[in-house]
Amino acid sequence: MKTRREFIKTAALGAAALTAGNATRLIASTGPVRKPLVVSTWSFGMPANVAAWKKLVEGERALDAIETGVRVCEGDPEVRTVGYGGYPDRDGYVTLDSCIMDETGNAGSVAFLQHIKHPVSVARKVMEETPHVMLVGEGALRFALDQGFEKENLLTPKAKASWKQWLKDGGNYEPIRPDQADHDTISMLAIDQTGDLSGCCTTSGLSYKMHGRVGDSPIIGAALFVDNEIGGACATGVGEAVIKTVGSFLVVELMRQGLSPQEACKAAVERIVNRYPEYRKVQVGFLAINKRGEAGAFAIGKGFQYAVHDETGNVLVDAEYLLG
Repeated sequence: MKTRREFIKTAALGAAALTAGNATRLIASTGPVRKPLVVSTWSFGMPANVAAWKKLVEGERALDAIETGVRVCEGDPEVRTVGYGGYPDRDGYVTLDSCIMDETGNAGSVAFLQHIKHPVSVARKVMEETPHVMLVGEGALRFALDQGFEKENLLTPKAKASWKQWLKDGGNYEPIRPDQADHDTISMLAIDQTGDLSGCCTTSGLSYKMHGRVGDSPIIGAALFVDNEIGGACATGVGEAVIKTVGSFLVVELMRQGLSPQEACKAAVERIVNRYPEYRKVQVGFLAINKRGEAGAFAIGKGFQYAVHDETGNVLVDAEYLLG
């Protein structure tokens, strides 16, 4: 059996070796930084990227770019999992969650918000106009109205018809599986011309969820985390699995230890698989960028896509995945 002194010495040597290995990898990651840059989840991230990119090339902050970008999805009634037009909960109410984080570490979020088309903008107001990070439910709605946001009916005829059909079919809830094309979140990360990072996430949540359910999307560290010295990460999929592993914070911390964005996202997915016995029944994807503008993503199952916009153009990428 090792003595306490021997144990401490062994641990210190291991930590030194890890640090040295990471230093080598970070030194090897040289060359020009890719900026500006914007990345987002899913195919509806393509038009969102275009709007964000316009802000970035005009020299505006990454924070302004990401808010502008995801508002495109929030206001599109054909996007059934974000903002206006999003599927309701099992009781027929459209409830929205969102969070935002800037280059200084400031953050704001709203959860279980109803009647407001652009929750990401309310989340930014929480960050900038209050001493809090999160407002929820009736309090979030009252704050939004006080800030001048317009109260609207977010349940579109198409979403209502789908909900009615779901009720007729039995009203049974099932989480998003890896083999399903359905998804629930747009998350976006950006680097501006000064090299600063920001990120946001916004959603109407899982279709036909229990009334009052809140997933990972408004939770800093779960759906989103940004560290301006290291990079940023965001998530999409079944929020319960992301919350239980504090997924986006984990990805950023793994990048801090020297992993690439791709490697860090894969490791975070593997963490879920190791801790979530029913992982084959759900889909989770992580997307990340580091300070150098390198991007990567990884998902539990096939189907997760992410959009990348830099000076060469805007492209949709199929993420690597664990389950074939």
